[in-house]
Amino acid sequence: MSDPTYTPPRVWKWDPGNGGKFASINRPIAGPTHDRELPVGEHPFQLYSLATPNGVKATIMFEELLEKGIKEAEYDAWLVRITEGEQFSSGFVKVNPNSKIPAMMDRSVEPGIRLFESGSILFYLAEKFGEFLPSDPAARAETMNWLFWQMGSAPFLGGGFGHFYAYAPEKYEYPINRYTMEVKRQLDVLNRQLADNRYIIGDEYTIADMAIWPWYGAVVKNLVYDAAEFLEAHTYTHVIRWADEVAQRPGVRRGRMVNKTWGELSSQLHERHDASDFELRTQDKLEQGK
Repeated sequence: MSDPTYTPPRVWKWDPGNGGKFASINRPIAGPTHDRELPVGEHPFQLYSLATPNGVKATIMFEELLEKGIKEAEYDAWLVRITEGEQFSSGFVKVNPNSKIPAMMDRSVEPGIRLFESGSILFYLAEKFGEFLPSDPAARAETMNWLFWQMGSAPFLGGGFGHFYAYAPEKYEYPINRYTMEVKRQLDVLNRQLADNRYIIGDEYTIADMAIWPWYGAVVKNLVYDAAEFLEAHTYTHVIRWADEVAQRPGVRRGRMVNKTWGELSSQLHERHDASDFELRTQDKLEQGK
């Protein structure tokens, strides 16, 4: 174990071997590492992603739009294997210079519009189709409040708590305590909000729910970090109730499957190009057909 009294040097130097489980995909510079164009399908929207909490926000949004019968929201979802560095290809960097999933191209307009950052994708699609973002000014503002709350808060849950509790190569009490305190505070914020609201802003399901659920719904249901007992997740009863209700939505159930490469084979749809893929091209079906 390294020295807990570590003193930073005058100038920091990158050590590629330091960083835990995901060290191989982290580096202190941007830009592409290799040339590779992104695939393009036939639908208006081209999504390049992986079913992480940030990634499923976009696929849930698309599936919720399609559930409403909005055929113009058809999309191709291409798998980006981040552990293999595919997010550093020249094609991906053109769509997202930050090399993070999800990234998207809207090809329904010329010459095409690139979208990156999950919150930006949710907002763009909500505005484009007039769904899941209230028109009433007060409700719209409240939705945006909670959307931005998620964007600002989740790094403490993922990059902070999740990293030090689940992925760091060594366990240190101080960072785990620091980020656990903050995550429990955030869960209390949500629990209080949901005590009097069916969904995040009231009775209306919005992009705020789509943004918050993949992170906070997942952690209380033990779907990420295996930390529900550690966080006493069962005490956040209103968050649990909301997480269970959102999980039952057909669009959410489908959206969680897209670009997923772990878990039960029947829950994995590595790429999505047609609604029939959920019945015909899940990983269990593909492997049966080999």
